[in-house]
Amino acid sequence: MPYNLQSMRKWWSFFRPMAVISCKNVKTGHHGLVAIPYIKNPSLDPQFRVYFSKEWFDALHLSFRNFLSEVFNGTHILKVISTEKNTVKYLKDGIKQLNNKLSQLQALLETKEAEILYLQSLAPSDREASILKEINSISDLSSEASSKDDGVSSRVKDFREPVNDSLHIGEKITTTNCGESSSSTGVLDKSTVAKSSSMGGSVGQSPSEHEKSSNVLQMAHTENSIDVLGEEEFPEVKVDFQETFLGHTSRISRCRFSASGMNIASASVDGTVRIWTYDSSTPTSRNATIYCGAEIMSLDWECRSDRLLLIGTADGGIKAWNVDAKRVVCDLSTTTGFPSVLDLKCSPVEPIFVSAAASRWNGFHKLDKAGFASLTVWNMKTWKAMTVLPLGEDPPAITSLCFNHNGKILAASAADGMIHMFDMSAGLQITGWPAHDTAVSSLLFGPDETSIFSLGSDGKIFEWSLQNQGRVLWSRDCTRYCFPDSLKICRHEIALDSNGKRLLVTSGSVRSPIYQVQGHTLGLRTLPHSGAITSVDWHPTLPIFITGSADHSVRVTSII
Repeated sequence: MPYNLQSMRKWWSFFRPMAVISCKNVKTGHHGLVAIPYIKNPSLDPQFRVYFSKEWFDALHLSFRNFLSEVFNGTHILKVISTEKNTVKYLKDGIKQLNNKLSQLQALLETKEAEILYLQSLAPSDREASILKEINSISDLSSEASSKDDGVSSRVKDFREPVNDSLHIGEKITTTNCGESSSSTGVLDKSTVAKSSSMGGSVGQSPSEHEKSSNVLQMAHTENSIDVLGEEEFPEVKVDFQETFLGHTSRISRCRFSASGMNIASASVDGTVRIWTYDSSTPTSRNATIYCGAEIMSLDWECRSDRLLLIGTADGGIKAWNVDAKRVVCDLSTTTGFPSVLDLKCSPVEPIFVSAAASRWNGFHKLDKAGFASLTVWNMKTWKAMTVLPLGEDPPAITSLCFNHNGKILAASAADGMIHMFDMSAGLQITGWPAHDTAVSSLLFGPDETSIFSLGSDGKIFEWSLQNQGRVLWSRDCTRYCFPDSLKICRHEIALDSNGKRLLVTSGSVRSPIYQVQGHTLGLRTLPHSGAITSVDWHPTLPIFITGSADHSVRVTSII
């Protein structure tokens, strides 16, 4: 038998009296324990009072417990049953290990590719050969004056070293002066230019010869600086934790943290928007999938209540999604003349938002051909258009919008490289300046709002002073990451962390750079996706960022 027969007999000895004791009731004819309800005080009855004693109850409890123990031991029931929470934790740990393994393999692959590129670069290109030829001709001219100044001759000799040695010189310059000199723009440091000038004067060249040598030396140094930056790899971020969301079925076009940072909205080119959370302690009651029927061009959360999500589409639609009610509370449309909603921005103070619509759309790689612009201010209580901001006659398309902290100033970037500033109280444009030679794809205010950052479709980043209009406070050339072909799959955009010190850039490659806006640190790079990164955003208060990718995934990364 599967259990102890002796224990069963012992257990039955306690229950048998209850089954055999009979007490006939005169009225009903029922016997045994069934008669208890018909007895006034069964606990005082001689036949039943034993069953109301504490000793009998304790003996019954112990016997029944022993009986169940024998049954469970005999049938080999599992002693530990995994709960749903443990199962989920086990699966998450497995996914995390797989993600880490994938990141390691991708890093190894990139290392091997970098080695291949380095080996290929050892063979001088035609451009490098021509530069070396010019440098050799300059050194021949300077050799005539070597007897006059041996120190000068040694300086020229430094430039006559092979290309690899020249790269080491350039690397040292860009490392020590990255915040002041040519770390990303390829422009010579002032001290270096001064040395070159003094060198040219000391060898006794004519003004034309000196100018020629100075230009060639500057060109050589500039090209070498660019090559150094091309081969240089930023260190990877140190990750505290990382979560990957795999709910989308096509390329990610937008991803945004909510104003509180508790929820994330991510959109894909198949016309779906998903709302989700990365933290297991955050309620999932707001999680939802929204089907819009057209490519998503823009997303923005309401800043005041963190309750509404605005969605702009390529067919001129603007939807307002209530995350608590889980439904579309308003479905607006722009005018037929401006069918593409390139950007949406909610005021941080007032119940209004601004939409930037374009007259035609041919892709982000053709922003300069997006047609004309329309800037409309909408009321979020009545869901009606309030006014259209003036842009002049036939204005180029507005590509990006940004409010300052109190919502009184709106910045707007345009496809012709201009930045416009509007006074929202008066509804008028107050200033503007040409910022880029190409279309501006993204802009945002600096942390203290005395400056504004802009990213051009050519990959150049500028920080503009708002106190001294037109003055560049900081700049980077990230064409290595934001190459033109990447515009065919994504819009270049920038995101600034809550401290205003780190600038994250949509790269169009599997990694994105994180530039240090303050200080002399070169920067960091994100862990790789398996596809190009197409959208980025920072958490409003924490050192956490999100990256959306062409591999259909959205990744949340907390850095140390």
